[in-house]
Amino acid sequence: MSSATEVILLGTSGGPRWRRDRAGIASALVVGDAVYLVDCGYGTGRQMIRAGLGLDRLRGVFVTHLHSDHTVDFFSLLLFGWYEKLEGVERPVVALGPGDRGRVPPASPHLLTPPATICSDSPTPGLAEMTRHLTRAFATDINDRLRDNLRRHPDDLLVARDIALPQDVPFDPDHRPCPRMRPFPIYEDDRVRVSATLVQHAPVAPAYAFRFDADEGSVVFSGDTGVCENLIELAADADVLVHEVIDEQWVHRQYEGGRTEQQRSMIDHHLTAHTTIPDTGRVAERAGVRTLALHHFVPGELDSPRWDEAAKEFSGTLVVGQDLDRFPIRRT
Repeated sequence: MSSATEVILLGTSGGPRWRRDRAGIASALVVGDAVYLVDCGYGTGRQMIRAGLGLDRLRGVFVTHLHSDHTVDFFSLLLFGWYEKLEGVERPVVALGPGDRGRVPPASPHLLTPPATICSDSPTPGLAEMTRHLTRAFATDINDRLRDNLRRHPDDLLVARDIALPQDVPFDPDHRPCPRMRPFPIYEDDRVRVSATLVQHAPVAPAYAFRFDADEGSVVFSGDTGVCENLIELAADADVLVHEVIDEQWVHRQYEGGRTEQQRSMIDHHLTAHTTIPDTGRVAERAGVRTLALHHFVPGELDSPRWDEAAKEFSGTLVVGQDLDRFPIRRT
């Protein structure tokens, strides 16, 4: 068994769009023969195959938040995984992610007429309930595969659970979506210890960042977030910080400086719920990490030298991530 520990950037494009040259957001941490997946953007399964990661090695899936660009291929891990070695797992893969928000978010101040609520009986399901809904939605396929293809029951392969916040965290999805808090443990096995903290991606809440500590080193995945003290604490002295990034100059060009209500709303979202190029460097510098790896690029199709400008604010090693980039984690 290999003892190598490495990060693989499976897909590096941010946002709910299809790209020609980048897959959707997903990353893997490989510790020996164990694989841990963070987020499941479009093309996740294909990218795992291209990276040489069999699903029989998968131990955990960690979902930072429930935007579709981070979850759209989550359930395909089961539906296609049946035929891609998932039945080789020794125990069910544990999937951990946000719980129910509790209520729909308030409408943007730029919205003139409030929209109708979709699925008003369950408008903001967490990961566990989302998985139950998806199982029902694909019941025709699943029942057929169980009977005609003799596949193992889904519960033997994948178990989805909501992350439970500590009771002393004063979380409120509308008013305190990212209160100051200490990181807390959510998962541990013989290879890794995983901690989480709330980050700033309102109005989507809860939204998490994750830290993985293994014998060879530590890796932090920011999830989608604006500049956030919780993340800086979580990432303190980590070997690698894998951080989202947005080109703030592109935002203003794309939305024409905010001529319409929708454009102004999009500018507000992009610049409060995401992290600009210079700010990614500042966050990494404050956290004292050794390597900053940028991913979740917005815009995803822009091969811009501007990404390199994060290095102006960061004294460590900067990686401008590309799909299937991989780099080892080693204690120094």
